[in-house]
Amino acid sequence: MAISAARVLVLGGGVGGQVAANELRRRLPASHRVTLVERERRHAFAPSFLWVMTGDRRPDAIVRNLGDLLRPGVELVEAEVVSLDLATRRIGTSGGQLDYDYLVIALGAELAPHLIPGLAERAHTFYTLDGAARLRPALESFTGGTIGVVVSALPYKCPGAPHEGAMLVADYFRQRGRRRGVEVHLFTPEPQPMPVAGPALGAAVRQMLEERDIVFHPLHKLTAVRPGSHELLFDGQAPVPYDLLVAIPPHRAPALLKNTGLANDAGWVPVDRQTLATRDARVYAIGDVTAIPLPGRWKPDVPLMLPKAGVFAHAQALVAARRIAAEIAGTTAPDVFCGDGFCMLEAGEHAAGVAFGDFFAEPSPRVQVRTIGRTWHLGKILFEQWWLAPQGPRRAMLESLIRFGSRALGIPVTL
Repeated sequence: MAISAARVLVLGGGVGGQVAANELRRRLPASHRVTLVERERRHAFAPSFLWVMTGDRRPDAIVRNLGDLLRPGVELVEAEVVSLDLATRRIGTSGGQLDYDYLVIALGAELAPHLIPGLAERAHTFYTLDGAARLRPALESFTGGTIGVVVSALPYKCPGAPHEGAMLVADYFRQRGRRRGVEVHLFTPEPQPMPVAGPALGAAVRQMLEERDIVFHPLHKLTAVRPGSHELLFDGQAPVPYDLLVAIPPHRAPALLKNTGLANDAGWVPVDRQTLATRDARVYAIGDVTAIPLPGRWKPDVPLMLPKAGVFAHAQALVAARRIAAEIAGTTAPDVFCGDGFCMLEAGEHAAGVAFGDFFAEPSPRVQVRTIGRTWHLGKILFEQWWLAPQGPRRAMLESLIRFGSRALGIPVTL
């Protein structure tokens, strides 16, 4: 049965939240309210943090007012979400309470460097805008020695970013004629680069690292950092010295979800992998906050999980929004999330590689890898410019260019 004046709340203004709110507003008549709740007034484009680290972007060049990126008619509430009551369909925020008929949870993952002793005191990171901005002068003043790029814990978002970061750090010193005095080491608890995408992609990324003289250390689980002696402690390994530490901090789910009945023991939200529906019929979850198992296993006792990445949040947001709009209209939506995704890996020298495929494929994800080239680097720039463009003609033109290019190159891109 159709609802005459629905209230739809979207929690979180990242990739998934923006796409969901905009798609809901596009599909729903003005009699229905679409509200986005986000604590940050300004939105920073996370894929470009690496370019801030290398000095190829100024921090302010990749930041926009969130309201400019939303369709007219999307209400923006600048507040922090502090509680969620499914029984009364009400959320609490730092600015008051809001009621809903449908809810989209897009709260993402939080960074928690304090979970590993010594990490917060010593490590730089390119996983935040401020961190990337602070890392740039640290690279500039680095006179030589060992740089450790460390994936500190699983899971983490943007699975290609640690490898990109290591390659761009190496390229930073190569361009300045200082590479000979700098060793770049990449440590991860995983058995290979991006294991969820399969052995072919792992081998390709490992080759990219080796060609750039980056030492790759799989199966290294970080347990602590000794700031005084500049040592990394890994489970079952001898202490490893470093001169500059660049870390991907531990990630955790938003604490407010813990007692809602929606989250699993780790705090993430299980959803139907095709519809993004949660255990509550009126609540959907998308993006990094979700837990979606894949075919295959990482270890005998550890299932593969869908990576936490913006490309998946984007596609999931469209599906959830379209299904909610159809329910409100009293109809049925055919839209499902099919598990397709892609990743562009910056390799330095204004070149990038690209991988894409079906992550729901049986018996395990099926991913293709394309040769490194400048085309993919330019494609990443084009996507950045489209995402940061305010709603209007220029954004529509950039979207048309991306659609045309993706069809010509045979890369499935969801916009």
